Amino acid sequence: VQLQACGGGLVQAGDSLRLSCAASGRIFSSYTIGWFRQAPGKEREFVGAIRWSGSNTYYADSVKGRFTISRDNAGNTVYLQMNSLKPEDTAIYYCAVQYYVGIVSNAATYGSWGQGTQVTVSS
Repeated sequence: VQLQACGGGLVQAGDSLRLSCAASGRIFSSYTIGWFRQAPGKEREFVGAIRWSGSNTYYADSVKGRFTISRDNAGNTVYLQMNSLKPEDTAIYYCAVQYYVGIVSNAATYGSWGQGTQVTVSS
Protein backbone atom coordinates (compact mmCIF):
# COMPACT_ATOMS: atom_id res chain seq x y z
CA VAL A 1 0.00 0.00 0.00
CA GLN A 2 1.21 3.48 -0.85
CA LEU A 3 -0.26 6.56 0.79
CA GLN A 4 -0.38 10.17 -0.23
CA ALA A 5 -1.52 12.91 2.10
CA CYS A 6 -2.72 16.25 0.82
CA GLY A 7 -4.90 19.20 1.74
CA GLY A 8 -2.59 21.15 3.98
CA GLY A 9 -2.25 24.90 3.88
CA LEU A 10 -1.99 28.15 5.75
CA VAL A 11 -5.03 29.05 7.86
CA GLN A 12 -5.87 31.27 10.78
CA ALA A 13 -6.61 30.14 14.29
CA GLY A 14 -10.18 28.94 14.55
CA ASP A 15 -10.39 27.92 10.92
CA SER A 16 -11.00 24.43 9.57
CA LEU A 17 -9.07 22.26 7.17
CA ARG A 18 -9.61 18.78 5.76
CA LEU A 19 -6.72 16.54 4.94
CA SER A 20 -6.99 13.54 2.67
CA CYS A 21 -4.96 10.36 2.65
CA ALA A 22 -5.34 8.42 -0.58
CA ALA A 23 -4.20 4.82 -0.63
CA SER A 24 -3.19 2.88 -3.69
CA GLY A 25 -3.49 -0.86 -3.31
CA ARG A 26 -5.90 -2.96 -1.37
CA ILE A 27 -6.61 -2.11 2.23
CA PHE A 28 -7.51 -5.20 4.20
CA SER A 29 -9.96 -5.16 7.07
CA SER A 30 -7.18 -5.79 9.56
CA TYR A 31 -5.42 -2.55 8.69
CA THR A 32 -5.49 0.69 10.60
CA ILE A 33 -4.80 4.05 9.01
CA GLY A 34 -3.15 6.51 11.33
CA TRP A 35 -2.50 10.23 11.24
CA PHE A 36 0.61 11.64 12.85
CA ARG A 37 2.20 15.05 12.88
CA GLN A 38 5.63 16.47 13.43
CA ALA A 39 6.37 20.05 14.34
CA PRO A 40 9.84 21.58 13.91
CA GLY A 41 12.19 20.38 16.61
CA LYS A 42 9.66 17.93 18.01
CA GLU A 43 9.11 14.23 17.76
CA ARG A 44 6.40 12.75 15.58
CA GLU A 45 3.20 12.48 17.56
CA PHE A 46 0.00 10.54 17.18
CA VAL A 47 -3.07 12.48 16.05
CA GLY A 48 -5.66 9.81 15.42
CA ALA A 49 -6.46 6.58 13.66
CA ILE A 50 -9.26 4.59 12.10
CA ARG A 51 -9.53 0.84 11.93
CA TRP A 52 -10.61 -0.25 8.50
CA SER A 53 -12.86 -2.93 9.93
CA GLY A 54 -15.68 -1.35 11.89
CA SER A 55 -14.35 2.17 11.38
CA ASN A 56 -13.48 2.59 15.05
CA THR A 57 -11.64 5.84 15.57
CA TYR A 58 -9.07 6.94 18.13
CA TYR A 59 -7.74 10.40 18.93
CA ALA A 60 -5.00 12.06 20.87
CA ASP A 61 -6.27 14.08 23.80
CA SER A 62 -4.90 17.24 22.22
CA VAL A 63 -7.25 16.97 19.24
CA LYS A 64 -10.23 15.14 20.70
CA GLY A 65 -13.43 17.05 20.02
CA ARG A 66 -11.81 19.15 17.30
CA PHE A 67 -10.55 16.58 14.79
CA THR A 68 -12.56 13.83 13.11
CA ILE A 69 -11.29 10.92 11.06
CA SER A 70 -13.50 9.27 8.48
CA ARG A 71 -13.14 7.01 5.50
CA ASP A 72 -14.55 6.88 2.04
CA ASN A 73 -16.32 3.54 1.78
CA ALA A 74 -16.34 3.70 -1.98
CA GLY A 75 -12.63 4.18 -2.26
CA ASN A 76 -9.42 4.05 -0.35
CA THR A 77 -9.37 7.52 1.12
CA VAL A 78 -9.19 8.57 4.73
CA TYR A 79 -9.98 12.09 5.82
CA LEU A 80 -8.84 14.18 8.75
CA GLN A 81 -11.30 16.98 9.39
CA MET A 82 -9.65 19.59 11.58
CA ASN A 83 -11.81 22.23 13.21
CA SER A 84 -11.01 25.03 15.63
CA LEU A 85 -7.39 24.93 14.60
CA LYS A 86 -4.79 26.34 16.95
CA PRO A 87 -1.26 27.59 16.29
CA GLU A 88 0.04 24.55 18.17
CA ASP A 89 -1.51 22.35 15.46
CA THR A 90 1.11 23.65 13.06
CA ALA A 91 3.09 20.66 11.78
CA ILE A 92 3.65 18.35 8.88
CA TYR A 93 0.87 15.80 8.90
CA TYR A 94 1.47 12.22 7.77
CA CYS A 95 -0.69 9.18 7.25
CA ALA A 96 0.54 5.62 7.55
CA VAL A 97 -0.67 2.03 7.67
CA GLN A 98 -0.64 -0.28 10.66
CA TYR A 99 -0.65 -3.69 9.02
CA TYR A 100 -1.59 -5.65 12.09
CA VAL A 101 -3.70 -4.90 15.15
CA GLY A 102 -1.59 -3.05 17.65
CA ILE A 103 -1.38 0.05 19.78
CA VAL A 104 -2.70 2.69 17.40
CA SER A 105 -0.66 5.51 18.90
CA ASN A 106 2.68 3.76 18.46
CA ALA A 107 4.33 5.18 15.34
CA ALA A 108 6.87 2.35 15.29
CA THR A 109 4.11 -0.10 14.37
CA TYR A 110 3.21 1.79 11.21
CA GLY A 111 4.61 1.53 7.72
CA SER A 112 4.10 2.88 4.24
CA TRP A 113 4.38 6.44 5.44
CA GLY A 114 3.04 8.86 2.91
CA GLN A 115 4.64 12.13 2.01
CA GLY A 116 3.43 14.64 4.56
CA THR A 117 1.40 17.77 4.04
CA GLN A 118 2.18 21.04 5.79
CA VAL A 119 -0.42 22.65 8.01
CA THR A 120 0.34 26.11 9.31
CA VAL A 121 -2.02 27.87 11.70
CA SER A 122 -1.39 31.54 12.30
CA SER A 123 -2.54 33.32 15.44
